[in-house]
Amino acid sequence: MPRLTKIYTRTGDDGTTGLGSGTRVAKSDLRIEAYGTVDELNAELGVVRAGGPDADIEAVLARVQNDLFHAGSDLCFPEAEKADLQVPGVEQRHVDWLEQGIDQWNAELPPLENFILPGGAPPAAALHVARTVCRRAERSVLRLREREPIGPFVLVYLNRLSDALFVLARLQNLRSGVTEPTWDSRA
Repeated sequence: MPRLTKIYTRTGDDGTTGLGSGTRVAKSDLRIEAYGTVDELNAELGVVRAGGPDADIEAVLARVQNDLFHAGSDLCFPEAEKADLQVPGVEQRHVDWLEQGIDQWNAELPPLENFILPGGAPPAAALHVARTVCRRAERSVLRLREREPIGPFVLVYLNRLSDALFVLARLQNLRSGVTEPTWDSRA
């Protein structure tokens, strides 16, 4: 585990930052944008958790936050630099866990009959915000992958996670006894 003894280093004052291996890149680099957006998503999930979701959903989000650190670790090391390092990353097991969860949570829900508007109970609304940040993280990671190789499961995990967050938002509304707001296409 890293030990942080000093919070500021002044090494980024020139507009660069260090990757996990120590390589310096511009703070505007696609890699930094990608794992920075994953970090933003993680912070959004912290907001959801602070809002008091259902206990089962809170436990799921705690695990997802940990998994997102795996994703950040995966992204902060270029693939060529991972060969000699034991870098935590997103694996198939993370994707499998999300898929199993989505199936389980979705089984509790009534079928979708209309488009859902973001909202409802405060934790559900916050889950919808997190879902949109997750989609943005997915787009950032995709732009990075178009430029250079990345871990094979990061993009898949983020894609599945956005689906999971949608289902969890619906589940939170159901468990809160709040009717989901739906789109009125005739309004």
